[in-house]
Amino acid sequence: MMEQPKTAKNLSMAGCHRCGLLVRLPRTAAEGVAGCPRCGATIHQRRPGSIQRTWALVITALILYIPANVLPISITGAMGSSHGDTILSGVIYFIQSGSWHIALVIFIASVLVPMMKILILVFLLVSVQWKWQWRPLDRTRLYRLIEMIGRWSMVDIFVIAIMAALIKLEGLADFKAGPATIYFAAVVVITILASMSFDPRLIWDNMEDESHE
Repeated sequence: MMEQPKTAKNLSMAGCHRCGLLVRLPRTAAEGVAGCPRCGATIHQRRPGSIQRTWALVITALILYIPANVLPISITGAMGSSHGDTILSGVIYFIQSGSWHIALVIFIASVLVPMMKILILVFLLVSVQWKWQWRPLDRTRLYRLIEMIGRWSMVDIFVIAIMAALIKLEGLADFKAGPATIYFAAVVVITILASMSFDPRLIWDNMEDESHE
């Protein structure tokens, strides 16, 4: 019979998030919660409410993603008239003007990455709640991927800021950020919080639960 790998959970242990001390949880600890004997921080075997909190953040991000892509993200004014561009219309404008590399950066950072993060988080949440046994290592890699790319989602905001500065310096037109900027920034921040709230160890807990049955 194959010996099951020893994990902190099945040994009733947990690591302190503040000082890193590995602590054996007392049998009376409620839901894997104890106090760290070294720094006094509260130790959780798993992040409390991880699934519920991540779901709430993902749904919020999904709702905000709509105005972030429907409302103008930039407003250009010249000769007494103003024109608003959404993220997609901006991408199309750069493609038509021959700046396809800028269009590609904006499309990946502003459309593809946020939506991919939301879909991956939904996939991970569903897989944990339905106790999937499918490829836990690959699902953990997906989690690492969204953590890695999340910080680059603000590239679009930086592009808009740089464009506004350049246009104003040249005196060509009045350029300012549109209302979608706030929604887009909120989507980026909320998806980062959602990925931080998700506990990837839950993916492997399903494997342990299955081996004990």
